[in-house]
Amino acid sequence: LTFPFNFHICCLYKQDKLLTIISLHHPPSIIIIFSPLLHYFTFSTLNITKNLINPTTMHSQHFLTFFFFLLLSSTTLTSSTPSSQNDDTFDFARPIDRKLLGLNKKEKLSQFRFYWHDILSGKNPSSITVVPPPLKLNTTTAFGSVRMIDNPLTLGPELSSKLVGKAQGFYASASQVELGFLMAMNLAFIEGKYNGSTITILGKNPAMNKVREMPVVGGSGLFRFARGYAQANTHWIDYKSGDACVEYNVYVFHY
Repeated sequence: LTFPFNFHICCLYKQDKLLTIISLHHPPSIIIIFSPLLHYFTFSTLNITKNLINPTTMHSQHFLTFFFFLLLSSTTLTSSTPSSQNDDTFDFARPIDRKLLGLNKKEKLSQFRFYWHDILSGKNPSSITVVPPPLKLNTTTAFGSVRMIDNPLTLGPELSSKLVGKAQGFYASASQVELGFLMAMNLAFIEGKYNGSTITILGKNPAMNKVREMPVVGGSGLFRFARGYAQANTHWIDYKSGDACVEYNVYVFHY
């Protein structure tokens, strides 16, 4: 016998005894929903099936029980099976508890002060040109040029001072009328508990200004969900070699 809603019931007889095998073809969620009723359903179905094969012994109460269960199954199938669209939406974005990401802690504000060394000269420069300025542009700002950096960050202005991290990323000349750079770099720290954590800076750097301000757009490790800003002040610059030392003060909210 085959019933609606993908219930398939196979009836076998052995020595006048009815053996009933029930096969459920449903999503896993439906199987879980029906599992508390499965024993009762099997018992009722066995009696009903036997009575269906032997109509003379059919009892109306068994038939009503079986009909009620099938009606309940139809309602459950309609209401419990999620649509594929809902599944896709849930998998892509869903709200979560802040505590799972450690955001139940109090947010704190920290200041970091260090010196950023842009070394263009010597046998092992930390700043190299990866895209030179276009030859057809005759500008004093090197508009269009890009430099990749792995600049040391030290506690003091001397390069021999204690190393606390590296500034890794690039800066590009983004102005035709002034010496202005687009800065995109990670401040990767190696000092103390901040070892392995980074602060990400992305913003405009008008290099000839005494103090330049750039936003902190994020971070990793101890600086997840970081926000704030950085102030850069040129400590010294060698116009012949292009080497420079810049003082950075970074103010950042983090957990």
